[in-house]
Amino acid sequence: FHQEGTVNVKVMPPLEGRARCNYVNLPLINGDRLKTAKTLVDKAIKEKKVFSVQGPYPVIRAGLRARGWVERRLPQLSVPRPRRHDLETEATDEGGSSDDDDLGEEGERDDEADDLYDLMSRLVRNETAYFYWTTRRDSVDCRSLRKDQMTNHYAKAGSFTTKVGLCMSLRNLQWFDAADPDTFFPRCYRLGAEDDKHAFIEDFRRTACTSLLMYVLEKYAGDSEWERTREVHDAKSHGLSKPRKQHANQRVGSSIIDNALHVCQEYLNSLEHCDIDMTLETTPTLSEEQWKVFLQNYYLVIHEGLTIEGCEDYAERCKCMLEQMRCFCPQMETDGLCNIWIIKPGAKSRGRGIMCMNKLDEIMSLVDADHGIMKDSKWVVQKYLERPLLVHDTKFDVRQWFLVTDWNPLTVWFYRECYLRFSTQPYSTHTLDSSVHLCNNSIQKHFQPSPDRNPSLPAECMWSCSQFRSWLAASGRGDLWEGVVVPGMQKAVIQTLLTAQDSVEPRKASFELYGADFMLGRDLRPWLLEINASPTMAPSTGVTARLCPAVQEDTLRVVLDRRCDRNTHTGGFQLIYKQAAVEVPQYVGVNLLVEGTSIRRPRAPVYKPLIQSHPDPLSKSSSHRSSLISSHCISGKENQSEEAKKAWPTLSSRKVTFEKSLIFPPKLRKRPHRLVLPSTCCVLPNLAELHPQKLSLTHAQPDHPPTHRTRSNLPSLYHPTPSLDVINLRPRQTLASGRYKHEMHTVNISYPVLRVQKYLSLNHRRAMDTFTEREGPKSS
Repeated sequence: FHQEGTVNVKVMPPLEGRARCNYVNLPLINGDRLKTAKTLVDKAIKEKKVFSVQGPYPVIRAGLRARGWVERRLPQLSVPRPRRHDLETEATDEGGSSDDDDLGEEGERDDEADDLYDLMSRLVRNETAYFYWTTRRDSVDCRSLRKDQMTNHYAKAGSFTTKVGLCMSLRNLQWFDAADPDTFFPRCYRLGAEDDKHAFIEDFRRTACTSLLMYVLEKYAGDSEWERTREVHDAKSHGLSKPRKQHANQRVGSSIIDNALHVCQEYLNSLEHCDIDMTLETTPTLSEEQWKVFLQNYYLVIHEGLTIEGCEDYAERCKCMLEQMRCFCPQMETDGLCNIWIIKPGAKSRGRGIMCMNKLDEIMSLVDADHGIMKDSKWVVQKYLERPLLVHDTKFDVRQWFLVTDWNPLTVWFYRECYLRFSTQPYSTHTLDSSVHLCNNSIQKHFQPSPDRNPSLPAECMWSCSQFRSWLAASGRGDLWEGVVVPGMQKAVIQTLLTAQDSVEPRKASFELYGADFMLGRDLRPWLLEINASPTMAPSTGVTARLCPAVQEDTLRVVLDRRCDRNTHTGGFQLIYKQAAVEVPQYVGVNLLVEGTSIRRPRAPVYKPLIQSHPDPLSKSSSHRSSLISSHCISGKENQSEEAKKAWPTLSSRKVTFEKSLIFPPKLRKRPHRLVLPSTCCVLPNLAELHPQKLSLTHAQPDHPPTHRTRSNLPSLYHPTPSLDVINLRPRQTLASGRYKHEMHTVNISYPVLRVQKYLSLNHRRAMDTFTEREGPKSS
C-alpha cells in the first residue's frame, strides 16, 4: 500500500517445512585481477610461501607480502568476553606471560572484499601454511608441524616467561655459569610452597634488621635517605599517600638495635658454617613473640617516625656490621629502609594483580586468605628495589627486545634500540600506590600526570634510549650506557636462557621474540624484573610507533632473509651469543637391550699333553733332573690322542734380556692331580705383568747346593698366578783380574713353555761344568 510516499512492507513468516535460502551477492571479479592472483598464488605455492598471522600485525603482513608470500587467513573465532574469574586464570605456566595489549583479537582489515590480497587468500585456503605468527603459544601445536613449517613460538618456554618459572630457573644458575643471580635478579620466593614461605619470612625479618642498621647509620651521618625522600613527595602526590602519624615524646628502646646486630651476626656465622655443630633443639635468637615485638617497633621507627634512644652510640657498630653484610648481600644497596615487597601473580603481564606491601602480617594474611595461592603456587613475592635510578625524581623501567632463533645451539640476538617507561607520579617509598611504583603503559595510561611533575619528562611517559643517553651525557655519565647498562642486560639475558635451555623444546624451524623488563640502580647496574613472550607491538606512543615496526621488520630479516643469504643486513639485531653445538644422543625407543652371557658352573679342567722341546742341557746334573721329571710328565699319558696334542697353540718366541741372576720365587700350593713341568719348562706369565718389584735381582750364591725338586714343590700349569723356577745365569770368570764379570745374555723364550738356552762359547760351557762341581769364589 502506498500512502503519502511511504511504503509498507508486510513480512510473511516462513512456512513450516520449507528451508530458507540465503542468497549472497558476490562481487564481480575482474578477469585480469584473477589471472594475476592465480599467477602469484602458483608461484607462492611452488616456493612454499604461504603464511598465516593471528592478531593485529600489519607490519608482519606487509613484510611477508613484499617478499612474495600469500596469506591463508585463519578462521575468526568468536571469543566471549572473559569474566573476572577467567582473567585471573587466563595465563598459565605453559603458555607464559604475554604483554600484548590486543591479546587474541584480530585487527580491522582495510582490504575490500574484492581486493587482490583477499582473492589470493581464498585461492590458498586449502594449502599448507609454512609460516605462522600468532599471539598465543598454544594457537599452533609445534609438535604437529613439519620440519619446513616455521612458527614464532617455542614449546615449554614458560620456564622463564612466567614469574614462577623465572624464579625457579635462576636458582639453578650455579650449574651453568659461575655467577650469582642475586647480582642481577631481585630475591624471589613462591608463596604457595611451604619451604619458600619460611625462607621468605626469614628474609623479611633479616632485611628489617639490616634496614634498621642502615637507618641508624644514615641518621647519625646526617645524610638520611629517609629524610631526603620523606613527606616532600607525599605532599606532591595529592593524597596518594597516607599522612604519617606524629607520636610526641615516644621513643623505642635501644634493645632493638642489639637484636638486629645479633641476628646479622648469626646470619654471617651460618654463611661461614659456624653453626654446623648446633642441634635442632638449640633455642633461636628471637622467639616468635619477640619477633612480633621487634617488627612492631621497626614499623614505628621506619613508618611512623619514632626515634631510638641512644642510637648515635651504635653508629660505629652498625657501620662495621653493614660492611660485613655487603660482602654476602649484593642487593643491600637497593633494599632501602622500608622493606617493601611486591606480590605478583605467577603468569600474568601488564601489571595485572600486582601489589606492593611492607608488612609481614599483611602479606601472610593475603596468602592464608586465598587458597588458590597455596594450591597452584603461582604467586611470587619479590624484593622491591627501593633505591632505583630516578630521572627528575620519577621512577622508570626499560623494555629491551631480544630474539632466540635456536636453542641447540643457543643463538641469541639482541636489539640495539630500547625504550623507557615512566610513571606519572613522583617517586616515594611512603606510598604503595601503583601509579608510583608500576611503570607499565597499560597501568599508567589510566592516570593523569602529576601537576608538580618535571616539565622535561614526556607527556606520553616514554623515552627512547637515545634520549636517555643524552640525559646521562648531560650528567657526565654518558659512557656508562655502553660500559655498564648494555653489557649487564646482555649478560642477564644469556644467563637466564642458559638455565631454561633444558626445559624448552628445541625446534630448528622456530623462533621467538621476547621483551625483557629491567630497572637500573643508582650505579646504573641493570636488574632483571621479568621476561614476556609476545611483547606488545601496539604503536601507543610516538616512541613505540617508530620502534615496534622496525623490530618486526628486522625480525623477518633475521629469520627469513638470513636463511637465504648469511651476509644479509639484520637491522638492529646483533648476535650476542652462539653456543657450541651439543650432540643429542639418538633415541633408541623404549625397548632396552642388555647384552651378556649367562653364568655357568665351571667344568673340571681337561688336561692336555704338553708339547715341549728339548733344549741343550746347561749341565750334567740339570740334564739328569730334566730327564727324570720329563718321564713323570709323560708317564700315564700314552692314551691321549694325537689331535689333543696338536690342540695346544704354537706361539712365536720372544726375546728377553737379563743383566743379572733373576730369581722368580714360586708361589707353591698343593693341588691334587696337577700337571708338573720339568725344571727347564714352566708357564710364562704376560711380560706386562712382570713388575720390577716382583723380580729379585741378586748375585749368584754358589755356596748353597741346588735344591732337589719334588712333585709337591714344582710349579703348576694351572696355577692362577704362574711362577718361574730359579734361573741362574752364571757370570764369566776373568783370569786377568780374578773377579767375576756380569754380562748381558740373550735367552729365547716360548710362550706358554719357557725354554732357556744359553748360546755361549765352548770354553764358557766347560767353565760352567767345572763350576757346578766345586765351590766358586765369593762375589766381590
